[in-house]
Amino acid sequence: MEAINNYYSDPTFTVFKVPSWRARFYRFLSVDVWGALPSHLQRKISTAYTTLYQKRFSKYIISPYLWLNYSDKTYLDKFKPPMGKEAYDNFQDFFTREFKVMPDNPSPWVWPCEGLLCDMGHVDGLQESKVKSDTRRIDVIFGVEKDLIPKEHVFTNVFLHNKNYHRIHSPISGTISRIQHVPGDLVVLRPWIYKQNPSLPAFRNERYNIDITDEMGRVWYLSIVGGPAVGTIELGKNIKVGSTVEKLQELSIFYLGSTCCMAAPLAPRFHEKNTFVEVGASY
Repeated sequence: MEAINNYYSDPTFTVFKVPSWRARFYRFLSVDVWGALPSHLQRKISTAYTTLYQKRFSKYIISPYLWLNYSDKTYLDKFKPPMGKEAYDNFQDFFTREFKVMPDNPSPWVWPCEGLLCDMGHVDGLQESKVKSDTRRIDVIFGVEKDLIPKEHVFTNVFLHNKNYHRIHSPISGTISRIQHVPGDLVVLRPWIYKQNPSLPAFRNERYNIDITDEMGRVWYLSIVGGPAVGTIELGKNIKVGSTVEKLQELSIFYLGSTCCMAAPLAPRFHEKNTFVEVGASY
């Protein structure tokens, strides 16, 4: 496995060891209680919740949050406030922070986001998921017909913890061939409460699917999945069907909580399941 010495992020997040009984209880609350609410009500509650982090008082959360969550005390020096601001006016500004300088990597294939690689495997070999009495395959996550994604493609799911950088970038240079918005639920994303099926939320949650065709004609499928407290998943500037994107160009931004799934024609070369990945690291 490739050694990465100069992280842009703070790679201290690991898999939480949750006892099975507790995981079942959390799953019950997420899927059977919260998940039983109508999707529009979940979004309404989530939107109301996110407004708290847009209040000016919430900027005072940033300093203690940094102290509690990052071992790198210069972590924030790598970033800047969003939208051309000179300061972080609220916690949402911190959450949607931007790189001062994007990571530089000569590799033609890079990771589009940072977080915990919680699920991985060939598309045809991954577990199906039962959602509201309906058995669903990986194809459903990306909103495509059964068997459209080549079976040799490799599925990955990166869980973005609240402490992670929450912008999604293009893993390759290519052309956007499809954009699809899938309405859905906003059940809890944390993979350790679903044990053997960490990608279950991606089957049922609201998401944006973006297909990018690379210079060799291969399609890279991305699914940008929302979770509880996500009021908005916003596409980046000029992200539309037919647009050319460069490697590491911004595709979307989350306003609290998220997961990014991908079905790629290549397998990750330097990362394994339950390891940390970061934006711009070699895929």
